[in-house]
Amino acid sequence: MPVPLAHTRIAAARPEAPVVLLLHGLGSCGEDWGLQVPALRADYSLVLPDLRGQGRTPMPPGWPSIADLAADVRALLDELGLARVHVVGLSLGGAVALQLAAEDPQRVRSLTAVNTFARLRVARGAARRGAERTWLAATGRMHELGRRVALGLFPEEGQEAFRQAAARRLADNRPANYLRLLMAVGRFDLRPRLAEIRSPTLVVAGEMDTTVPMECKRELAREIPGARLQVFSGSRHVTPLDRSPEFNACLLEFLLGVDGRLAHGAAGALPGGGA
Repeated sequence: MPVPLAHTRIAAARPEAPVVLLLHGLGSCGEDWGLQVPALRADYSLVLPDLRGQGRTPMPPGWPSIADLAADVRALLDELGLARVHVVGLSLGGAVALQLAAEDPQRVRSLTAVNTFARLRVARGAARRGAERTWLAATGRMHELGRRVALGLFPEEGQEAFRQAAARRLADNRPANYLRLLMAVGRFDLRPRLAEIRSPTLVVAGEMDTTVPMECKRELAREIPGARLQVFSGSRHVTPLDRSPEFNACLLEFLLGVDGRLAHGAAGALPGGGA
């Protein structure tokens, strides 16, 4: 059964404006998109859910799959009466967005996949960090998990506010919920269905991301018909925060371009292929 998702809905200045659905990463919540709201709300209405087991949304018993999380999102769109939306997803949220685009293509006006994967394959160092996360969550040490993960996401001087916010949100997760979602990520494999995605697709990659390897993002751009890859130099895993001005400009240009083409009856994938 789908889980009702706590969410924030922000109306655009224009009542008829298209809707952008923003899906956050593992251990966080819809508040992650705070730097995107001012850039988008003039042209778009926004929906920012908390995925199951995170933020204000509860986790039911059992071990969910990414398909279950996508079903939650689909139920939310039904509840809100939204037949077609732009979908933007980061990491875990990007995996959910990919699942939704493959399963319900008519619902996804466009897809923006940010530092995400169809199947997560990690390098040796990242595998060690993943095992460390699992161990810390299994032993209930969420404050230490939050501190270590946040330091890896935002290691630079001047990123203290981002680092503190990320550590706090991660620490607020229930250990069992975090473990269940980690297992969902580990089981996820949408590679056989990438060619079924027909929505105009932008793949965003942080050049210095040590969480999701670049090859996972190149695979999305290569296998999704017509997808375009945009690499942000100097960015790590949370590109919407550590490169927010450049990311916002790129995202807005992409969304407006899709809407302009759809308004003229030219629906379909972006020209140009992957990078």
